[in-house]
Amino acid sequence: MRKITSALISVFNKDGIEEIAAKLHKQNIKIISTGGTKSFIENLGITVTSVESITDYPSILGGRVKTLHPKIFGGILYRDDQADLDEVKKFSIPKIDLVIVDLYPFEDTVKSTNDESEIIEKIDIGGVSLIRAAAKNYNKTLVVSSKKNYKEVITYLEKNKYSTDITFRKKFALKAFNITSEYDSQIDEYFGLESGHYPVLRYGENPHQKAFFKGDLDNVFQKLNGKDLSDNNLLDIDSAIKLISEFTSVTFAIIKHNNACGIASCSSVVSSYKKALESDPLSAFGGVLITNQKVDLSSASEMNNLFFEILIAPDYDEESLKILKSKKNRILLKLKETNFDSRSSKKVLGGYLNQDLDIAENKIKNWKVVTQKTPSSKNYEDLQFANKIVKHSKSNAIVLVKNSQMISSGVGQTSRVDALKHAIEKAKTFGFDTKGSVMASDAFFPFPDCVEIAAGSGICSIVQPGGSIKDDLSIEVCNNTDISMVLTGMRHFYH
Repeated sequence: MRKITSALISVFNKDGIEEIAAKLHKQNIKIISTGGTKSFIENLGITVTSVESITDYPSILGGRVKTLHPKIFGGILYRDDQADLDEVKKFSIPKIDLVIVDLYPFEDTVKSTNDESEIIEKIDIGGVSLIRAAAKNYNKTLVVSSKKNYKEVITYLEKNKYSTDITFRKKFALKAFNITSEYDSQIDEYFGLESGHYPVLRYGENPHQKAFFKGDLDNVFQKLNGKDLSDNNLLDIDSAIKLISEFTSVTFAIIKHNNACGIASCSSVVSSYKKALESDPLSAFGGVLITNQKVDLSSASEMNNLFFEILIAPDYDEESLKILKSKKNRILLKLKETNFDSRSSKKVLGGYLNQDLDIAENKIKNWKVVTQKTPSSKNYEDLQFANKIVKHSKSNAIVLVKNSQMISSGVGQTSRVDALKHAIEKAKTFGFDTKGSVMASDAFFPFPDCVEIAAGSGICSIVQPGGSIKDDLSIEVCNNTDISMVLTGMRHFYH
């Protein structure tokens, strides 16, 4: 435990300071402050040591510089080793054990005014520096960076006779870094939008929702034609790029609502496009198109007959661009070398959910044949193709493939059985024969019902993660119906 003997208090929001200052004073804890906070505490009848008396330097530049001085930061940042202690003594640096600091209300100011000079003045410098310094030195210093924490701090200090342990200090260091991180993010957002570096999107998920993109789209693609992008456009583009990155052969995919509604690999872009379109020409209307090859005249001529929002390709020849640019609102993107982050982040429940991206390579050599029948080489080719697609399809998901062409999929269902039934019926709707096709599932079969349905539709081979306590029942149905099945050992939920 470390006894608190002195506290630096410098806050914009004075709410709650009365109680905490009074309690510190009652314990004979030295209070150091400056500016409005010093005056506020003194008006409570509490003795305050001014920062200026320690630094022998006045507040300057209209209050822009008050606490930024080696004697203040030395008192916060010194360590308990002899070298630091000798310097503290040599330069008469006060030992500061507690830092209570909040930040100028930058975000609130941005919301309340367009006056740039006023906004700029609400970019906190000293406060952020004090908080970071105290948080960094949690080994000896307790930092309190929000009035929301005053009650917890007071309760703890009273219980522990105004001493703190390292676990408590480290906990509050984390709170402090969260605050400064969010604060810097607010400033970054303001400057990004003001400079036009973060583009304002056409709209969010719906026209009544405002949206902007916080990042650098120029690193991802070059926009060659078309209207401004929307939130939904970017989500579909992201899904399209991640899906196409799985394939090295000539491949074309059509994306709708973040799912592939068509994808095929053939000898040319135009043939791949035609096969992809066959999968679901209805959903392809207004979709996002992507290929991993240069768009030529023949493929552009075919695509020009379809209403689509976006086309993404690594390159276009001159003739294809002339055709594709004939519709001014059609968005044409030239894809650059893209290296996605290895982690994703999503804001949920007032916080951030961070996870590794699902980029682990699922190699065929690691797949396990669990049935009497072994997939043929052609089956393996289609199974791998299907497994890549299902990985990028919203769960629960089933994908059916035949001859390197997705013939159907069932995505985003609450039941895997429903996903399979939907895929089969959809295939029939667009004239596909499921006999001889292969099936990929993003997760295991809890019961053998999916395999039974697959058998009834002529599906000849299945790839799925496995791991159900009833895998043996699904395997038994496969053996009884002459279906081959492989287990990958890797689930691909995508919500």
